[in-house]
Amino acid sequence: MKYYCNPLNVVYRYQFNKPYGQEGGPLSIDREAADPSMICFQGKYYIFPSMSLGCWVSEDMVNWKNYKLPDNLPFYDYAPDVRVRGEYIYFCASNHDHPCSHYRTKDPLNGPYEEIPGEFDFWDPNLFVDDDGRMYFYWGCSAITPIWGVEKDPETMKNIGEPVELVYGHADVNGFERVGDDNSVEPLSDEALEALVEKMLRDSGRTREQVGEPMYYMMKGYLAKRPYIEGAWVNKFRGKYYLQYAFAGSQYNTYGDGVYVSDSPLGPFTLAETAPFSYKPGGFMNGAGHGSTMEDLRGNIWHTATMRISVNHNFERRVGIWPCGLDAEGELFCNQRYGDWPVAVTGESQDPWADPAWYLLSYGKDATASSFEEGKEPKLIANEDCRSWWRAAGSEPGEWVQLDLGAPMDVRAIQVNFADDKIDIPCPGEIRGTTQARYIDGEEHLTRYILEGSADGETYAVIEDKSRADTDLTHDFIVRENGIQVRFLKLTVIATAYGQPACISGLRVFGIGAGEKPKVPAFTATRTEDREMQIEIRGENAVGYNILWGAAPEKLYHSWMTFENRQKVTALVKGREYYVRVDAFNENGITEGDVIKLKERTQI
Repeated sequence: MKYYCNPLNVVYRYQFNKPYGQEGGPLSIDREAADPSMICFQGKYYIFPSMSLGCWVSEDMVNWKNYKLPDNLPFYDYAPDVRVRGEYIYFCASNHDHPCSHYRTKDPLNGPYEEIPGEFDFWDPNLFVDDDGRMYFYWGCSAITPIWGVEKDPETMKNIGEPVELVYGHADVNGFERVGDDNSVEPLSDEALEALVEKMLRDSGRTREQVGEPMYYMMKGYLAKRPYIEGAWVNKFRGKYYLQYAFAGSQYNTYGDGVYVSDSPLGPFTLAETAPFSYKPGGFMNGAGHGSTMEDLRGNIWHTATMRISVNHNFERRVGIWPCGLDAEGELFCNQRYGDWPVAVTGESQDPWADPAWYLLSYGKDATASSFEEGKEPKLIANEDCRSWWRAAGSEPGEWVQLDLGAPMDVRAIQVNFADDKIDIPCPGEIRGTTQARYIDGEEHLTRYILEGSADGETYAVIEDKSRADTDLTHDFIVRENGIQVRFLKLTVIATAYGQPACISGLRVFGIGAGEKPKVPAFTATRTEDREMQIEIRGENAVGYNILWGAAPEKLYHSWMTFENRQKVTALVKGREYYVRVDAFNENGITEGDVIKLKERTQI
């Protein structure tokens, strides 16, 4: 069996970001990959993410390798879209400064990429090839304007007919679309927005005509407190068209993908019963928005999307993959219940709802370190939050952090998550681009460490020796499928990019405990308003909980992981009925709760 653990274990490239809209000011330095397009082409899997200077390639959906691509591709344009048509893959990306070209090739890694000149500018593109060979194109990224669609001539890539408006944001109905952490910000009404925009124009002494239409709509989008509806991706399954789109905002824990369904590639589209389709607000790393969906060589369906850190910069992001599928009624679902725990990949047809075989052993455990900065204590490696971390007080090789599991445990996998903090170095290259001007560092850096384990705190054995590795894997994932008996795990950091101090956001340990699973949790679920419900949990012997909800008792497709006994769920659709279940988990297993129908006031 092979296993992976989100975020994907690949090289994430450093970005030297110029302050938005400013000439001066310090650069923001962070790693980023986002907006992944995932395809299956000639027996291999490819992911093309934003701001990565290339793509990632895998033969098994587990082990991914970075490749740089030919220089004529627009690597500094966001949201690369890649689709397969016959012997070719087609590539394009976003730009508002000039018409965007398409590129095609028969060899994704070596090229050449033939340029097909574009006829208009667009943002967040997606090309879809129907069963009959006809091509359709979708684009849009705005809080004000919609996602559009149009048919394309397959030879010239010119539009056939006029673009059609397909999907707008409706945060007043769809709770999951609201911006802010936990979908906490209400959108402005049309009247309030118009008044605010007019006031800004008056205060600046300019008119709408003077600022121009593009800037006018940008102002409206900035002020509206409405979700950016973006990142279209279309699949066809069982004769229906599934238009997926991102919502809420990439810097929030609720960044996700919704889905609309139609009998035609250009609509009309209806919001699916399973919306949001991809939504991961809880756990170690949140967010599952602006992605793509692909069927593998064995008929399994997978969804890849953007996960957020957003500490050093709003666009500090990573990439995850989750199993998904279609139910008997043709509803598209995605399983993110334990969405950053180890996932088994069989290489054959597999159950997308299979529970994890290994459980989280490291949450809340004690930790010590060779040194640390105030506010960056070693205990932060075990709090299941990628946005906080241990930082060593010095930058010399050999700083270490140690986790105590409390007793020897059957450890099956360890994820070592490096973080970045306060990097202040000169930019090593030329700042490029417009929307978020930056330099992408294509140098091959090194991340080196030694991971040791001990059952008694006295005798240590090496679990993984990366002290001479030539890789830069900052979310490294180590599997010991047969298990090792370990109580203490000691990570010694040998090298980091730019020689920065060691920073670890998570030394996450998975395995099988020797105790009892949690009791069935008791809970109440109260619909506090049309788009929200409050969950109160009374659990026993639990480390955390998964709140599940959906349109039917057997369709609890949405989830929110929490380590607390109460959680407000803010992702409901106005006017829809829901069923709710709360599952409990600890180091020994997962215990399913009872299903109840959500009412205005529900008690047990």
